[in-house]
Amino acid sequence: MKATYVTKYNKNNIKVELVNIDKPAIGERDVLVRVRAAGVNPLDNMISRGEVKMIVPYKLPLVAGNEFVGIVEEVGARVSNFKVNDRVFARLPLDRIGAFAEYVSVDENALAIVPDYLSDIEAAAVPLTALTIMQALDLMKAKPGETIFISGGTGSVGAMAIPIAKAKGLEVITNGSVENKERVIELGASRFIDYKTEDYTKTLSNIDHVLDTLGGNETEKQMSILKKGGKLVSLRAMPNGSFAKRMNLPKWKQIILGIAGRKFDKLAEKYGVEYNFIFVESNGRQLEEVAEIFESLRIKPSVDTVYDFEDVNKALDKVANGRSRGKTIIKMV
Repeated sequence: MKATYVTKYNKNNIKVELVNIDKPAIGERDVLVRVRAAGVNPLDNMISRGEVKMIVPYKLPLVAGNEFVGIVEEVGARVSNFKVNDRVFARLPLDRIGAFAEYVSVDENALAIVPDYLSDIEAAAVPLTALTIMQALDLMKAKPGETIFISGGTGSVGAMAIPIAKAKGLEVITNGSVENKERVIELGASRFIDYKTEDYTKTLSNIDHVLDTLGGNETEKQMSILKKGGKLVSLRAMPNGSFAKRMNLPKWKQIILGIAGRKFDKLAEKYGVEYNFIFVESNGRQLEEVAEIFESLRIKPSVDTVYDFEDVNKALDKVANGRSRGKTIIKMV
C-alpha cells in the first residue's frame, strides 16, 4: 500500500516520504480500515520536527497522520462494535498513528460511526479537534450554566468548540475578527468580542473556564479574566508537571516538564486559578458523543483546502505556513 514516512526528526524540514509498504496486520480487537480522507494538523508537523518526543517517543520510520475517515474492510476476531463496510472515523491512539496511508489498523475503542450527513472530507476534519474540546471540558469539569471563554473562536477549533460547549449547556463567549461575528453567534456563542476594538481583559471577569487556543502572552491575559478557582486549559502553551503525571510519563519526564511548565503554574497561583495543558488522546466513546451532537445540530466543519494524497507535503506546508479558515484535508480516493 502507499503510505507516508517520517524518516528522521528535522526541525527545519517537515517533508514526509511517499513509500510502498505492506498493509498493517490486525489483532483480535483491531479493525482494518481503507482510508478515504485524513485531516492534517499542526501536530503532524510537530511530530516531524521532533517537538513531541518528550510526550510520545516515536520510533522511526513512522507512518504519519493522526486522524482519518474510512471504510471498514476487516475486523479482528473479538471486535464487537463494528462490521465490514461501516464508515468510521477516529483520532488514532498516540502509540499507533498512521492515517496518511491507504490502510490503517485501529483498536476498535478509538473508532466511532460517522454521521451520515457528513461527507468524507467533512468527517476527516472532526476527530482530533472535537476530541480536544471534549477532553478539555472534562478536564475543566465544566457544568451546565457555567461560562467559558474560547479565545480565537473564529478559526477551525472554535467552529467545533463553540457548538460542543453550547450543547453541553455552557454559556460561550469568544473573540476574533468581526467579519466572522454572525457565523460565530449562529454556532452558539452568546457574546462575541472584536479583538481589534475591544480588550477582553477589560470587559470580562469572573469567568468559570477558559479554552486557550492562542498561547504566548494571551495565556496570562486569559487567566486574569477567570474567577478565583477558575480553570484554564491550554492547547498552545507549555506542558507542566500535572500534565506529565496525568499522562503517566516516567518520573524523570515529570520532573523535566514540571520545571518547563513552572512559569505557568506560578502565573496560575498568582491569579488563584488552575492551569492545565492538553494533548488529545483517542477515545471512541467520546467521539460517539461528538457524532450525536453533530447529528442533532447538523454541524458542518470548516474545511479550507483539500489536497490529493500525492500532494501530502503541500498540505503539511499549508498547515505550517499558510493562513487558514478551516481544516486542511488529504483525500485518498
